[in-house]
Amino acid sequence: MPPQAAEAKAPPSMDVPSTPLQYARLMTRVYLADAKLDERSALRLLLQDLNLELAGEASDWPTTLAKAPDSHVDMLLVDWELLPDSPNAALAELRQACPAALVIVLISQMDARQRAALSAGADAFISKGETPERVAEFLRTFASNAAMN
Repeated sequence: MPPQAAEAKAPPSMDVPSTPLQYARLMTRVYLADAKLDERSALRLLLQDLNLELAGEASDWPTTLAKAPDSHVDMLLVDWELLPDSPNAALAELRQACPAALVIVLISQMDARQRAALSAGADAFISKGETPERVAEFLRTFASNAAMN
């Protein structure tokens, strides 16, 4: 049998791609804003595991607002506690600066904050108490939705 025929019958590789995950042929770029270094590090690893592109990150609100728009992101992950005293105005300003991006608010305590995050203009929220697998599931769903918009 010629070598080309043997190669054609070989099963496809099951290796995980090393390029950023693409949904509907569009790369999902994520900006991460969280004041806590350990939480940013954990989320950075999770994004890397999902092969999502980390376009930038910040540990404070002024940096987020200044740098996120220049990152041309599809998704913003923002810690609720990072928002200034007026979260409605802050998220409205962020939406104006990044109109095409999904805004996902990270919440450490599930209570009235989840309703507040949504009413303040977030597209969704994720509890920081969720397992990494559940957070990954949420982010996959959000990335798919971002690619369709």
